[in-house]
Amino acid sequence: MKSIKIKGMSCQHCVMAVMRALNAVEGLTDVRVDLTSGVATYRETKPVSEEKIATAIREAGYDIAE
Repeated sequence: MKSIKIKGMSCQHCVMAVMRALNAVEGLTDVRVDLTSGVATYRETKPVSEEKIATAIREAGYDIAE
């Protein structure tokens, strides 16, 4: 499983928005988002660039923690 740290989530609605965004990215599966840690984990069925994942998260209204 790969993971990415997300900034700006504060509730379960935020978690669902990020999950929807990541599930829409072709090549990602088994998406899970943890509100407490702010971490999204996922599996790749084919290579997906980190920038594509980051863009999906940003378009959902959240940011990537550096």
